[in-house]
Amino acid sequence: MNTVFIAGHARLPSGMAAKSIYETLTITAEIDKKYGVIVTAGCTLATLHGREYVQQLLRGYSLQDGIEKPLQEVRERYLGKAGNALESALKDLYKQYEQYQHGVKEQLD
Repeated sequence: MNTVFIAGHARLPSGMAAKSIYETLTITAEIDKKYGVIVTAGCTLATLHGREYVQQLLRGYSLQDGIEKPLQEVRERYLGKAGNALESALKDLYKQYEQYQHGVKEQLD
């Protein structure tokens, strides 16, 4: 398998439907090991439509290029209450990706 599965987490704001199910919002991503491209993504938003939208929004971005472009997409295109939580979870996912990359480089050295 040429992918890794990484998750990022953030606290949900009060008043959200998903808050009654989860305390945190999670974004998961299957990422190509060689190119860092998000093959598919998921999140714990309450509605299927929201989860599918976030998946479409993130698919195809290479984390080797950084996280700014996907963050900008979330800021500009997701206008729900969970926007800040999505950004925070995405930043956490990127942090996990960087730690994974660091570990891979250490193994190669």
